[in-house]
Amino acid sequence: MRRRERAGGGVKERETVVIGTRGSALALAQANLVCRALREAVPGLRLVLKAIRTTGDRLTEASLKRIAGKGVFTKEIETALMAGRIDLAVHSLKDLPTSLPRGLRLGAVLRREDPRDVYIGRDARPLARLPAGAVIGTSSPRRVAQLRARHPHLRTKELRGNLGTRLAKLGAAGSPYAGIVVAQAGLSRLGLRPRHARPFPTSEMVSAPGQGAIGIEIREGDSRVAALVARIHHARSAAEVAAERALLALLGGGCALPIAARGEALAGGRLRLTGLIASPDGRRIVRARAMGRLSGPEPLAARVHAALLARGGRAVLRLALR
Repeated sequence: MRRRERAGGGVKERETVVIGTRGSALALAQANLVCRALREAVPGLRLVLKAIRTTGDRLTEASLKRIAGKGVFTKEIETALMAGRIDLAVHSLKDLPTSLPRGLRLGAVLRREDPRDVYIGRDARPLARLPAGAVIGTSSPRRVAQLRARHPHLRTKELRGNLGTRLAKLGAAGSPYAGIVVAQAGLSRLGLRPRHARPFPTSEMVSAPGQGAIGIEIREGDSRVAALVARIHHARSAAEVAAERALLALLGGGCALPIAARGEALAGGRLRLTGLIASPDGRRIVRARAMGRLSGPEPLAARVHAALLARGGRAVLRLALR
């Protein structure tokens, strides 16, 4: 299936590398970003995209809270990777569980896109000026909790589907939604610039762990592919998401829980991490922030974790798990 040439243990020209990805427009756009970066690193490299339908793609009407945290957007791709049907897998890092299957590892992280959430309204009114009872579409418990905390006069309604579907539901005649909340990274990667779009500052909404980052999963012991993807690895982005994912792992959460984390690489080799735990109704919010080094994302996550628990985070987590 793949013709390989060895030179210094790495992947060289005229080799074909098969890349596994979900088949949505956004997933393919992200996989093509990886292809472009790899071709720039190794001119002449032959790349083949293999779209794989996941459980999450099939369960389009299922509640995200019910299916999240179970690898529903990654499992089938990982199975193909372990079986050797693909050479590497491209994921939205926010969809990739913090615990990977035995034999697989995260090989590289691309330069991160803007990780913020963005509010898109049917008109130009900001959230604070919408009438009581106006409906905001989102399937994320994290977004729901933070919206309810800051804008208790609004209602939220489950909204599933790919980004294009969600935008279409917002703009449809008779739509129940006054607005929706989505990831800025998805809009940017698809070249979409909807009217009345307003990114949330971190002070108003902390993003999901790994949001805006593309991760490349590879097989352990595959030195050729490891050497290839190392050439497109972005260390600062990797440090940010490593801190976020370490905090998520310590809290024992996933997309089904109102947990947020935002790592920010700063000048001088510094790394700032903001963590948040919320009750589903947004009435209880616990935040913590700490500063560390880019070289130590896991110790920084441990400090933020300890601060969250010291401020009542354990009780809030119990509310979220009910």
